[in-house]
Amino acid sequence: MALQVDGDVSRWSVQQVGQWLETEGFPDYVPILCDQHRLDGQSLLSLREDDLRKPPLQMTVLGDIKRIILAVHRLQSKNPSAMQELGLTHSDGYPSLGTTTQCHGRHPHGGACEGTVVSGLQAPCQGNGHHHHHHHSPSPEPWHLSNGKWKDEELDPEYWKTALSVVYFLFVCGVTAFVMVIVHERVPDMRTYPPLPDIFLDSVPRIPWAFAMAEACGLTLCTMWILVLLLHKHRSILFRRLCSLVGTVFLLRCITMLITSLSVPGLHLQCSAKVDLDNWGKIQRALTIWSGMGMTLTGVHTCGDYMFSGHTVVLTMLNFFITEYTPRGWYFVHTVSWVLNLFGIFFILAAHEHYSIDVFVAFYLTTRLFLYYHTLANTRAYQRSRRARVWFPLFSFFECNVDGPVPNRFCWPFSRPHLLKIIIG
Repeated sequence: MALQVDGDVSRWSVQQVGQWLETEGFPDYVPILCDQHRLDGQSLLSLREDDLRKPPLQMTVLGDIKRIILAVHRLQSKNPSAMQELGLTHSDGYPSLGTTTQCHGRHPHGGACEGTVVSGLQAPCQGNGHHHHHHHSPSPEPWHLSNGKWKDEELDPEYWKTALSVVYFLFVCGVTAFVMVIVHERVPDMRTYPPLPDIFLDSVPRIPWAFAMAEACGLTLCTMWILVLLLHKHRSILFRRLCSLVGTVFLLRCITMLITSLSVPGLHLQCSAKVDLDNWGKIQRALTIWSGMGMTLTGVHTCGDYMFSGHTVVLTMLNFFITEYTPRGWYFVHTVSWVLNLFGIFFILAAHEHYSIDVFVAFYLTTRLFLYYHTLANTRAYQRSRRARVWFPLFSFFECNVDGPVPNRFCWPFSRPHLLKIIIG
């Protein structure tokens, strides 16, 4: 018998509930929920997360619990009349059936969400691709509930914190540029200290144009990230996290560059013509590096800043932000992002601009810090740990009002753009 999901769910039999579970991708739970505990349509609509966690069910697989509850929420949102007849209201912990996940008009925190599809991008806030089950309804999915409201609608952009994170990032960039000037003056003489043995550099001949290609990969990733950032509903939080993470990694890089000076990795690097600058000259040189973003494409050439690779940090961080804050179904975007990241790293090594250890350490530290940051933010573990607040005060300050994972929803950054006016009249 075919299952009618849009019918009167409150009249479903136990067998129909079993069919629904199989359709949603939970066949393993049909015996316990239907055969053993006789879950019918009315009891399905009244199902809550606590019912799955506590006796008599006592489910222990967190992912399955969340996915079943999300599927039940979708079912509840499609059957408001049945919910009202059963007396199940959002004040009792059930979804507010008058609230949908589509945005109409302006969002209270800025950005307009229009109920229109433009160039394949759904203007209503699109569901997060990182948390839903493979068997899902095409309609937008609800997210975590708090006091009868969707949490993603409650996220405060806190623009003033984002401004502070930008100041922090720019300050760290300035410190990094000044440290690069110092280490350039301290780089060991190539005639006394030849390049260190390196498995990759000794095996692969140098490609002169490779470093320019690595920076081109970085610029492409940056363009992709800017587009994602502009269209993301919670762009302020994302930009704040990027500035915080990149600033922290580059601050660590300043320390590693200062404490140990490695010899130049290749004789092609002209690092012998060093000039002892006074303090004002060092500041001017640092401003030149800062304004040129440390890129050879902008005419910046330095030596001594080897441990670890700043270009690898930027490539990897942009890749991880793009893949984290776009839906899981965007396979093409994720593939392009990873290809650019890996090819950029290869080009850095092929140009013999860094040792292999520089690239490895940069990739490892960047990915670990990104994952550690998001694990703490998504689980809010820092709120229960005094140690986390002491060791990561900046993180705790930026994330104290972000309650759980940030859903990937997309909105037009401007109110009714000209193209949208033409399409919807």
